[in-house]
Amino acid sequence: MPDESATLALGAALWPQLPVTGCVYLSGDLGAGKTTLVRGLLRAAGHDGAVRSPTYTLIEPYELVGRQVFHLDLYRLGDPEELEFIGLRELLGQGLLLVEWPAQGRGVLPAPDWTIDLAADGQGRQATLAIQ
Repeated sequence: MPDESATLALGAALWPQLPVTGCVYLSGDLGAGKTTLVRGLLRAAGHDGAVRSPTYTLIEPYELVGRQVFHLDLYRLGDPEELEFIGLRELLGQGLLLVEWPAQGRGVLPAPDWTIDLAADGQGRQATLAIQ
């Protein structure tokens, strides 16, 4: 993907295919475009407000028409058990979890339904998608 608009377009294209409930792991280095991809997904779902990385809040909920999305950024998570304290179990089955830095939640997060890996390459970004 050559630029940010292509990452947004990928999110828009993927949105109709995502499960209503479940878990999507978003992996990639800092600046790889994970939050930009989430912005593309949410815009395709009709969300016209701001989409920020929940780096400090850990979870950002979005109420959409007919479904809920929970955007998680686990980059600053000290211990996967912290997910229990912030109410992860209550979110399961309530909507779609979009999880940045899923390795930080290993052992506590549910298994992913989808995994999207973003990586910088010489021409922009590359996305690799796996559906479990």
